[in-house]
Amino acid sequence: MRFGQIFKGGTAMKIKGLIFFDIDGTLTRGVNSGTFIADRLGIGEQMRAAEEAYARGEMDNAAVCRVDAAGYAGLPVSMVESWLDDMPLIDGIAPALTACRAAGLVPHVASCTWSYIGAYLARRFGCAGWCGPELEVVDGIFTGRVARDADERAKPAFARERAAALGVDLASCLAVGDSRSDIPLFQTVGASLALNASDAARAAASHAWDGADLAEAIRFFLGETQG
Repeated sequence: MRFGQIFKGGTAMKIKGLIFFDIDGTLTRGVNSGTFIADRLGIGEQMRAAEEAYARGEMDNAAVCRVDAAGYAGLPVSMVESWLDDMPLIDGIAPALTACRAAGLVPHVASCTWSYIGAYLARRFGCAGWCGPELEVVDGIFTGRVARDADERAKPAFARERAAALGVDLASCLAVGDSRSDIPLFQTVGASLALNASDAARAAASHAWDGADLAEAIRFFLGETQG
């Protein structure tokens, strides 16, 4: 697993807590990042089958990552990263994160997708850090191998690490996600939002919301938890 951070806790805002956002099905819209990239790699059908098997509990995240990683072999990192500009995202990410910061919550990306995708979204939207599995890179070229695995247990580990680093109680932290990979994180933080989520994620979360605009979902969530 790779942890990354863009800035540390010394910001002008008074930090009351942290908020962790999943990527696939939460920040992305209508597609997950893995299959979006896989279609460009020419392995879209294999990845969709692997993701469906994961959703049914028939494959673990490490197995899905191995299927995915093989498709990257020989490609420049810079080229693949440039594709992310076209990845469909849910509406309202920027205002949602602005609302989080106004409430004293530091946004982070906590995902089981590749760390380069989490890093891209963190840079684009000003999140304080990210986590995820890591692809092996040699001289700026993907080798097609996994450098570090990460599964759903990486998310609560990341939350604990960041909360400790910023001196925040985990009970003051929030999480937003949509699938079974988010459940361990939901169980770690003080409150959680199942966004357009599976039944399992809804059952594990303290709150739920369906909609196409993240800012609306976050206004609801903060109203319920920060009032």
